[in-house]
Amino acid sequence: MLVERNMTQTTRSFNRTSADIRPLSFEVGFTRYAEGSVLIRAGNTHVLCTATIEESVPSWLKGKGQGWITAEYSMLPRSTHTRSKRDREKVSGRTQEIQRLIGRALRSCIDLKALGERQVILDCDVIQADGGTRTTSITGACLALRIAIGRLAKEGKIPLSTFTDTVAAISIGMKSGGVLADLDYEEDSSCDVDMNFVMTGKGGFVEIQGTGEHSSFSREEMTKMTDSAVNALEKIRQIQHELIAKHG
Repeated sequence: MLVERNMTQTTRSFNRTSADIRPLSFEVGFTRYAEGSVLIRAGNTHVLCTATIEESVPSWLKGKGQGWITAEYSMLPRSTHTRSKRDREKVSGRTQEIQRLIGRALRSCIDLKALGERQVILDCDVIQADGGTRTTSITGACLALRIAIGRLAKEGKIPLSTFTDTVAAISIGMKSGGVLADLDYEEDSSCDVDMNFVMTGKGGFVEIQGTGEHSSFSREEMTKMTDSAVNALEKIRQIQHELIAKHG
């Protein structure tokens, strides 16, 4: 059994163990014009996250004395092995689902009342996809949002405490009875169970999405996947906080 487990670990991308996340890097200020921008690379998944500040809110929020955080998500046509069509006329159901997930995740780290009647739009554009595009988008967009909030605070428009905490996300899977953290595409497409965890830096769960793709899973297995997610997200949180300290 020990030999088989070691073989499984060494065949993962980037020679990772089952608990390791993919190599993670952030290029802050990747674009010139956005109020906040980050190019995040999680292994071979690369996402450009930009934050745009608008001094207005959607019509249904006008006069309510609070702001709003929303997100748009897209994949470039050749971000995958074959070219995909652009969403020109109608946004696909998958895209809508991911946009809403990213928006919910980012609103968890903002005091919307303190933001005032303004909106921050996060655009997450997948340049290259190798699994985990929605989780990578959340992790990168959090930093783009923090940079934008820092700009507003520097201008004296809002307190820096409007940004209440970081948020990050990770994919976790089960395959042949073992738990794998931070799935690449090959793992994601072949796992028995696929889950996405979204957590704040303080350890609160924002969202858990789980599907038994090829088999059901037990409460014990759910606990193992949760533990793996918590450990992986703590590593990501540390990187986020280092970057905030450097670029905040």
